[in-house]
Amino acid sequence: METSAPSTRQRRVRLTINEAQLAQAKRYTHDLSPPMASLRAEFVIQQQSAQSTHQRMADACATDWNAVHRAVGSLADEHSTL
Repeated sequence: METSAPSTRQRRVRLTINEAQLAQAKRYTHDLSPPMASLRAEFVIQQQSAQSTHQRMADACATDWNAVHRAVGSLADEHSTL
């Protein structure tokens, strides 16, 4: 998933921020849009990485359980009514 595109339009959104944090941020910049865009992009990248890691772990778990099933079968096989 791409985090930004050169032709992507920007639009205003509501953002709630603590007044003390806002005062601190305004000491460094009068325009919070660029830092917020950077933080958003970083957040998206972190979330994509976390999701990818979670998926890899789930895939590895499924692979391991499939190997166990192939090697020793399933407990349910002994109790099948078929």
